[in-house]
Amino acid sequence: MGAELSDRVREIASARGVPESEVFERALERSLEDLWVDVVISAYFDGDLGREEAIERVGRTKIERAERERAIVEDDVEWGLNA
Repeated sequence: MGAELSDRVREIASARGVPESEVFERALERSLEDLWVDVVISAYFDGDLGREEAIERVGRTKIERAERERAIVEDDVEWGLNA
């Protein structure tokens, strides 16, 4: 996996015309952002964070999408239990 990761980093750096260190920096920023959104949404769904505060932290679009996705999963579970 390490060699494959290094190959990917080199290829991305070459395609973008940037140093490999910048590729790592951008990857870390994206991953941290995704993890942050997951933490905020989990706190919101667990009742530890209000809706408006969650929206302030990650944006209305992300919260509304998470709510829609949750509703779809809940509908599927209910359907499965009643089938």
